[in-house]
Amino acid sequence: MQSTSERKKMKKSLVPSFGSDIKKYDELYKQFCEEGYSKELCDAYAETFVDNCKKPAADDIVRAARLYRKIHDYKSAEFYLDMLEDKKLGSDDKFFYCLEMLRTTSALGRWRDAEDFRTDNINFIQTYMDKRHMLKDNVSMYIALALADCAAKRYADAFRLLNFGYKPKGKNDVKLLDIFTTAVYLYAASGDEDGLPGAVNNAQACLKLFDTFEFPWKKEYYEKRIEDASNGII
Repeated sequence: MQSTSERKKMKKSLVPSFGSDIKKYDELYKQFCEEGYSKELCDAYAETFVDNCKKPAADDIVRAARLYRKIHDYKSAEFYLDMLEDKKLGSDDKFFYCLEMLRTTSALGRWRDAEDFRTDNINFIQTYMDKRHMLKDNVSMYIALALADCAAKRYADAFRLLNFGYKPKGKNDVKLLDIFTTAVYLYAASGDEDGLPGAVNNAQACLKLFDTFEFPWKKEYYEKRIEDASNGII
């Protein structure tokens, strides 16, 4: 979740009931800081910022879907993403919507849907990244595309996408850890029992480099993500 201060900057000129919005958000953010991702948090966020709003913001719908994906509730994530299927979105909202759609449909095993969606949107995704000079450094985009290839059982293509040349940013590099964790999942999904132990070791070694964590629960969360990936859960 973004911090309360980040939400203030983003929403101040966009939300009529700004004060009430921030107060509700801050309560959920404090819960997130203390407990991490949970179904209770997902349900509360979705109910507060989507279900009970006449015109929920597109970014709140995407964030609700992302929260559900974090706890592997892909059906709920898909439910919220479907709300935006025929909506006209701004470029920022559309980009993050596209990444969530790719990850969610891939996790659900609907490789054809993921492939068709990528075909329809890949030009937009790449143009968006290129305009922001982020095409060489957006780990989320490469992971989303790799997962789509993985769902279609094109494992070699998926691994090539992960090896796009990301340059580590120091000890506490969450993006690098995401790449290693996704690699674990690809080995597990492809049934490569010889490569899987090495991938797990690489991810665990990356995590051991961390000397600080944003929240007390984060280390255990990352450990669980690696374990889940080794069991074919992403």
